[in-house]
Amino acid sequence: QRMAPRLLLTLSHERLELQEAKRLNLTASTKDVSEAIERIEKQNNLPKGGLDKYLQNLGVPKAALVDQLTASLTWNKLVQQRLAADVSVSDQEVSDAYKELKANEATPQSDVTEIFLAVDNPNQETEVRALADKLEQQLHAGGNFSAIAQQFSQSPTAASGGNLGWITPSQINPDLAKALAALKPGEVSDPVRAGGGWYILGLIDRRIPGQANPNETLVDVVEVGAPLPPNAPAEFRDRLARALGEITHAGTSCPAFAAAAHKIGLPFVKEAQAIKVGTMAAGVRRVTLDLKVGQVSKPFPVQGGVGLVMLCARKDPPAPKLPSMDEVRYSIERQRLDVLARRYLRDLRRGAYVDIRG
Repeated sequence: QRMAPRLLLTLSHERLELQEAKRLNLTASTKDVSEAIERIEKQNNLPKGGLDKYLQNLGVPKAALVDQLTASLTWNKLVQQRLAADVSVSDQEVSDAYKELKANEATPQSDVTEIFLAVDNPNQETEVRALADKLEQQLHAGGNFSAIAQQFSQSPTAASGGNLGWITPSQINPDLAKALAALKPGEVSDPVRAGGGWYILGLIDRRIPGQANPNETLVDVVEVGAPLPPNAPAEFRDRLARALGEITHAGTSCPAFAAAAHKIGLPFVKEAQAIKVGTMAAGVRRVTLDLKVGQVSKPFPVQGGVGLVMLCARKDPPAPKLPSMDEVRYSIERQRLDVLARRYLRDLRRGAYVDIRG
């Protein structure tokens, strides 16, 4: 009930977008819609065709999703064809923006995703905030940020799952920068009122330009683990310590280390190749980054027990480069196109008669 007014507004926006696209002889092809559905399936770890079954289980007609995707795709085409020509960025503006990036080369950058919900008049404030709160609750409960951004966000970044890319605090609203500074990688912000509406930010990662991001390091490892109950007697702890010591000394090579772990019957032995350090659990990640190739870690606590890691190979990522002038230009153009698109839709809504029937 709290979300209904906002969702009705979203539905009316979709109708307006489709009608305007039709007036301009623009449409989304069957191929466009199929590719969009495939992207949704991949983002939600569904097999090809799995979305149909998922919607069926929810009792949601597929036609509803197709309508929504068609509206989004045709609106993006309309914005590009109708408004892109009105976006002008001078060489001087690009040069100034690039100089600012260069000056802030030592300033940490954040890889950010966003959900933006517009407030077009004061009467919408309460319902938009209620929707923002609801989406934030879903995200904290494990909802897929990219999928939710595509469904609800009213920013052009919605087409790419809300991805803003790497930004510095000076590139966004100060209130958003403050909220972003309080986040750790992997966290999602509470709704933030800024500019023309409410934002929810997701922090993917942080880096300092010119420095390689250790989370991008690729490693080959052998991880082993053994259960250790909190109330385990001293004798059990001593036996486990001796067993772990034996396989540590056997770690002359990764195959020998894994074989030794199997031999003493450790319940968890995992060999992984070319795994990105940033995808590891936090405790394992810290231990792995401190190891040299061929070295075995000391036992460290893991959930429900203790673990060991042997580093078999390591490939550090190259240091990131500043964005090119073309990338800087594209970023400025995208921001300005966003403003024009919102204004275009606002004007369509003001000139429309919306008849809502139960």
